Amino acid sequence: MNEPTRAAPVAFRAQEAEKRSKPSNYPEPFFSRMAKREKRPLGTRFGLSSFGVNLTRLAPGGESALLHRHSRQDEFVYILEGAPTLITEEAEVPLSPGMCAGFPAGGQAHHLVNRTDQDAVFLEVGDRSSGDAVSYPQDDLQAVLGTDGAWQFTHKDGQPY
Repeated sequence: MNEPTRAAPVAFRAQEAEKRSKPSNYPEPFFSRMAKREKRPLGTRFGLSSFGVNLTRLAPGGESALLHRHSRQDEFVYILEGAPTLITEEAEVPLSPGMCAGFPAGGQAHHLVNRTDQDAVFLEVGDRSSGDAVSYPQDDLQAVLGTDGAWQFTHKDGQPY
């Protein structure tokens, strides 16, 4: 007899979701910059396929990502705890619980950093549009979402990492 398929939960405590197995998909020297970031994928646990949701914790000195912009995917963050700083190409904005920020595809490059001595916790929401590419204006890195769903990273001149 076959084992029954495990059904997605109807609800659970976000803090109890398993941590992402790898802190980052970035190649070195960028991978180690994400050591102070912890992501708990929430949308995947429910079987969501159109968009993703992560509960993200940044320890003091942590970064949410490299400064980046997506070509096709929108992103949204909602601050739950702490006081991270939103950095874009044009400004730095201190954030606090209850604040949110949105990043349309092709818009300003952005990331969050935690310059405080306390953890920052926020929800990240993003769509999963195929054919996405990511540019990193401050780093020699570019990424393309492959047909297999994996990110492929290269230098800006196209050479692989």
